[in-house]
Amino acid sequence: MSDYRFRLQPYKGISTRHTCPECKLKRCFSRYIDTEGKIQFPPYVGRCDHEQRCGYHYTPSDYFKDNPFAQEQLAGERMSLYSPRVTEHPKPISYIPTELVEACMQHYEANNLFRFLSLKFGREQTMELMKRYHVGTSRHWQGATVFWQIDKEGKARTGKIILYNLQTGKRVKQPFCYVTWAHSTLHLSDFNLRQCFFGEHLLDAEKEKPVALVESEKTALVCTVHLPYFTWIASGGKNGCLNEECLSVLRGRTVSLFPDLGATDYWRGKIPVMRQLGIHAQLYDYLERTATDEQRKQGLDIADFLLDIETNEGKLEQMRLTNQSVDKLINQLQLQPIKQPIDNMTDGMTDGKRKGLRL
Repeated sequence: MSDYRFRLQPYKGISTRHTCPECKLKRCFSRYIDTEGKIQFPPYVGRCDHEQRCGYHYTPSDYFKDNPFAQEQLAGERMSLYSPRVTEHPKPISYIPTELVEACMQHYEANNLFRFLSLKFGREQTMELMKRYHVGTSRHWQGATVFWQIDKEGKARTGKIILYNLQTGKRVKQPFCYVTWAHSTLHLSDFNLRQCFFGEHLLDAEKEKPVALVESEKTALVCTVHLPYFTWIASGGKNGCLNEECLSVLRGRTVSLFPDLGATDYWRGKIPVMRQLGIHAQLYDYLERTATDEQRKQGLDIADFLLDIETNEGKLEQMRLTNQSVDKLINQLQLQPIKQPIDNMTDGMTDGKRKGLRL
């Protein structure tokens, strides 16, 4: 919970997300509120969730600068803008019950992301990914995926629910953003959310591995298949878990940052903070230096390039779906595809993409 007087309205259902005044997309705009209830901001004071494609962010500070009368009203209260409030008794972190997490770790045949990734990596390897990262199936939207945030103690802080397109594997964003939180859909009262990295529960078990940090949970899954010599975790967004509290779990680790296109400079600015925390941080910026204007506009990330690589497991899964005889033959003979090393996987890619994957 923020200690600032003016902050973005917490998510409490779709009624708290509005149409962005800039890009006009529905249910992706968070408005600023006055936690003391004295100032009512106009509906255009807020931030769009589409940071790469839209980037609209009109802060209370901007509002007061553009409206001197409102600034005088604030000064009359003898308060400085964004003055911190003293928190006497911090609330303990809330958790999702383990039985609820385990209950959704099934029904993958109805999970759009699982079905899409199965065509890329095969069902067996995709199932291993889902179990390893605690990715489940949500009934909130038909075909939706839930990414559980499991902390280093093995407790579920929350889960991010996202609906993906079955054919493209990309997030469904029309007619509104199909993203919500498990603690909100469960209507847990007085829930004190303190997020952690997606995949954080893997850090202690894989202490010998360097860590790779990306924005998207799906990206962490894809990269784990193609670049397994890293432990892949996700911040959950451009801003995500890039604060001192969340970053502290990476103290003493070597961490490579893989931001989405358009977020590289912002993540580069976080490196000094990481190094002060004892994190050996380095930035992977090949994509930013070589991307086309169209790729930048789309805000692509490393997973978008890796998904162009065909795997033997994925080819086999596609054959099984299109030819029942092949499926029966594979089952009877218990055939297994031969896994390819990353160098062989990149043979079918352009030189630019291939060079970008050899870290």
